[in-house]
Amino acid sequence: MREDPLPLRILELRAQIAGLSSTIRQLQRSGLDDAAPRLLLSRKRAELEDLTRRTNQRSQGD
Repeated sequence: MREDPLPLRILELRAQIAGLSSTIRQLQRSGLDDAAPRLLLSRKRAELEDLTRRTNQRSQGD
């Protein structure tokens, strides 16, 4: 039986989001531009929301 990749991808996205949040805070403290990491962060959050929704739909369908 093959493992479902969605829960693993969700964990990876959460780790990436945490790393991006930290990077943004560091950039802000340094007075540097944080627009690109903020955009990436919003995309990662949207992807996480989508995967979470799909995972929940799968579990309700079982």
